[in-house]
Amino acid sequence: MAGYECSTHRRADGRRLDMLAATRHDRWAEQDYNRLADLGIRCARDGLRWHLIEQQPGRYDWSSFLPMLRAAQRCDVQVVWDLCHYGYPDDLDIWRPAFVERFARFSGAVARLMREEGIETAFYSPINEISFWSWAGGDVGYFNPTARQRGMELKHQLVRASIAAIEAIREVTPAARFVQCDPLINVRSLSRRAEDIEAAEAYRLSQFEAWDLLTGRSWPGLGGREEYLDIVGVNFYPHNQWFLHGNRIEPGSADYRPLVGMLSEVHQRYRRPLLLSETGAEDTARVPWLHYIGEQLALAVERGIPIAGMCWYPFLDYPGWDDDRYCPTGVFGYADSEGSRASFHPLTLAMKSLQARFASSVATVQMP
Repeated sequence: MAGYECSTHRRADGRRLDMLAATRHDRWAEQDYNRLADLGIRCARDGLRWHLIEQQPGRYDWSSFLPMLRAAQRCDVQVVWDLCHYGYPDDLDIWRPAFVERFARFSGAVARLMREEGIETAFYSPINEISFWSWAGGDVGYFNPTARQRGMELKHQLVRASIAAIEAIREVTPAARFVQCDPLINVRSLSRRAEDIEAAEAYRLSQFEAWDLLTGRSWPGLGGREEYLDIVGVNFYPHNQWFLHGNRIEPGSADYRPLVGMLSEVHQRYRRPLLLSETGAEDTARVPWLHYIGEQLALAVERGIPIAGMCWYPFLDYPGWDDDRYCPTGVFGYADSEGSRASFHPLTLAMKSLQARFASSVATVQMP
């Protein structure tokens, strides 16, 4: 899968980011989708920009979205659409019930639009990375709502909103599918003190909190039920393993946990189809990382873990969130004035090889 960076949050300094505009994918979506065929890719992750669509409560301007949706249809690309990728309209207070209500109405409106455009079985990621957003926006003030020590409160609110969105969409199109994406992490303790080991393990287990809330396994008063967890999206990057209060755990270290073991744990816990919904690396690390991911996915398939696919993210080079630095993470680079993008040839070759390897072995996604 191709993953198009679609973050729209406000940084702590108040600046609104719009990664679809920054990479010009919003302008050149059809050219970008067309390039996927040569790589054997027929599926992507992409996003709607809620803050542009609903600038006034209840009034929807689809002009930022319809060209992308129709481009995907013309190119025969199945898209998992992010409905809220960290960003929301400026007039909303995320802590209030109105946030949940507005997001549900917006999501229902998206489903009606999809139906009008002839799409009955749409795929959605309602709220991207509930756990990461709760930490970044609720615990450390990195981006909106720039709170501190309110992470669990924000997590509960985002779960409520996700549930409300699923209900609103299923009222319109009962066959809709949902991918709930969150990071896979591994946290270890450098010390042998029991309290440090326990703290590291508690941090590691926190990766399951959002999924447990959605299923109602914890805090059932939020409204969670097993049916709200459809496809489990796991996001995994080279920096997703670290020592508690310490540095990153590097691949090859005795403390580094193989991805296949992490995937197995998630599968055993939820028994849902798994999508590696984000993975990638930067610059010269891209091809070695893809080789590692391929080997780990091959082991997962051999062990009967239902892997529905792998999404390289971001698929286009992009300007960094914090400082606009050039981030060469993509299969393709920046667009020129005609929408052409140079490819990173070693990665395209590696990706074609991976596609051929897994052509007949990925899981068919079924309803749980």
